[in-house]
Amino acid sequence: MRPIVYAAVAAGLVAGAAFAGERTAPAAAVGAPASKAAGAAAVAACPAFLDREFRRLHSSERVNLCAVAAGRPVLLVNTASHCGFTSQFRGLQALHEKYGPRGLVVIGFPSDSFDQEADDAAKTAEVCYVNFGVRFTMVETTPVTGPNANAVFRELARQSRAPAWNFEKYLVAADGRVVQRFGSRVTPESPELTGAIEQLLR
Repeated sequence: MRPIVYAAVAAGLVAGAAFAGERTAPAAAVGAPASKAAGAAAVAACPAFLDREFRRLHSSERVNLCAVAAGRPVLLVNTASHCGFTSQFRGLQALHEKYGPRGLVVIGFPSDSFDQEADDAAKTAEVCYVNFGVRFTMVETTPVTGPNANAVFRELARQSRAPAWNFEKYLVAADGRVVQRFGSRVTPESPELTGAIEQLLR
């Protein structure tokens, strides 16, 4: 990627973190004691399966998902860069913009479990941040099915079922309960998904 693209990606990471109310490393370092206490309380109340650290996509920064969720409901999505559903990134970003201020947190998990993710994290980042303007949290590429699935998706499979394809969406309440799973063909804009989000955020 050219330097200008790297700059765009970096800007996307910072903008996404700021929009979702996440703290970047510098902000956390200068946070007030009250903010730190509130953050610690949110992590303490977080479901155990979200108390995991992942590297952010195409970054050396590690992020704890409890710190990202901060006691709020989350939409967890397994993504891929070379899939027929990849354009759903645009709709997921729209959900982040519409419902983020009301408490919903969107987290994407790039995965090559279905052989449709780029081998290079820079390419994955370019698709997300540059091509589709993603500003919600994206983590490093990770397995979401089978014995090597990450702990988050193992728990989603236990409560619901493992993804059968890319861009399956799991709406999870603040207490860690899977409210509903939506298949790949259910678009982010669908009344089925937005209606479930609206009900959860009441």
